Amino acid sequence: MPTIAQHVWRPSGARRVVLDGFVPVPRGTIPTTPAPLVWPAKDPADVLDYEFDISAALLGNRGDSITTIDVAITPNATGDLTLASTGADGAVAVLWLGSGQVGTIYSVQITIGTADGRQVNRVVLLPVQSLAVASTASNALTSGSGAIVTDQAGNPILIGS
Repeated sequence: MPTIAQHVWRPSGARRVVLDGFVPVPRGTIPTTPAPLVWPAKDPADVLDYEFDISAALLGNRGDSITTIDVAITPNATGDLTLASTGADGAVAVLWLGSGQVGTIYSVQITIGTADGRQVNRVVLLPVQSLAVASTASNALTSGSGAIVTDQAGNPILIGS
């Protein structure tokens, strides 16, 4: 009888942001503000794993690890972005996010506590866009029922072209 394969879940690196480095600033210089952390856009129907890597904050502290993850999302009205669950994979916090309003950029404030008492608090932006529906040109030919008329290859027929 064959043995059933065991599957190991690994978060997708496609939606990973990395904590900005802790680089010392030479005396007499003004530190620059780092660029905002931004995840790739999601569709409102997606429920995906998004990662926040805090390895830079734990550098040189081998035994330290993530013990707590707190998340606050704004805006947070009905139909807005939701947090389905959280988890940790080493120095990476994993957030499962769903829903959201098209055209909204959400601020996801993540506060991470570590076993050695460190606390990392950052905001990551997450734009929500309609990615599941292909947009069509405003000059596409439509039938009386509103359906878009296409050629043999499935491309919309454009008026005036």
